[in-house]
Amino acid sequence: MKKTLLLILSVLMFFSCASDDSSPEIGVTVYRSDDSFISEVRNEIARAGGDSVPVRILSADNKQQKQNEQIEDFIESGAAAIIVNSVDRTASGVIIEKCMKNDVPLVFFNREPVKDDMAKWDKVYYVGARAEDSGRMAGEILADYWLSHPEADKNGDGALQFVIIKGETGHQDTELRTEYFTEALTERGILLEKLHEDTAMWNRDLGRDVMNGFLSYSGETIEAVFANNDDMALGAIEALKDAGYFMNGKYMPVIGIDATPAGRRALRDGTLLGTVFNDAENQGRAAYNIARELAEGRVPTSESIGYELTDSRYVWIPYTTMLKSDLI
Repeated sequence: MKKTLLLILSVLMFFSCASDDSSPEIGVTVYRSDDSFISEVRNEIARAGGDSVPVRILSADNKQQKQNEQIEDFIESGAAAIIVNSVDRTASGVIIEKCMKNDVPLVFFNREPVKDDMAKWDKVYYVGARAEDSGRMAGEILADYWLSHPEADKNGDGALQFVIIKGETGHQDTELRTEYFTEALTERGILLEKLHEDTAMWNRDLGRDVMNGFLSYSGETIEAVFANNDDMALGAIEALKDAGYFMNGKYMPVIGIDATPAGRRALRDGTLLGTVFNDAENQGRAAYNIARELAEGRVPTSESIGYELTDSRYVWIPYTTMLKSDLI
């Protein structure tokens, strides 16, 4: 009986030690699971997690309170680092303070915390792309088209009448993509008349609804459409198709951003004039590599993560323009 008890205790101690030696976990929370670009980043983080430190990925369903609870759960369950795609970037300060109090390092991606929040702690990092570059590139795509296609000026007044479908209000990508898009066109000497602007929250269905509204207000006077991402651009294309565009020679230049798989398909079929490639794979890999270093107790460096760190705590992944000719 004593030998049996000793054997049982030995087995229990073995499994207890095995559990103690298990790899650290990285918690990941994204603002929404049905955003095409965020899904690509999330999938790359999941793939990278198979290489080393495992990840647990959750969606906040666009609810900041739910995301706060997920972060608390990660902390309580012993996550060694957390990757966050914030529902509300203005809530980043609270998240940072919570993680700092519990010494759980953070990596934000896509939704950049304000500088003051980033400065609160030296274990906070950000991975993203410079939104102003994508807006400028999108503007250059439309400028090149407008200047080389005189027929695009449908009313012959010499001015470009256009509409903008914006992402989430207050998101840095929304504001900067919109601002630098129009700035790029103006710098090319193009006279502009913005007919309408409305938000569709990065969502394809809302993009269709917003475009339907624009068509009901201005119809044939619209000469171009810029959407802050491909999902909304694809929604606009659906509305335009219903209005008879992209058939029998009736065309509308539509520009998006992200170059998602669906966006690239629209490029191939000629309904999307152009987009700007937002490198989800490298953003996801960079976010994971930083979190892995932090989870294993190391200070990330450009060499250890494979991406250049700016100001010690930022990784910027460059954009590139993408046209149909780039896919051939």
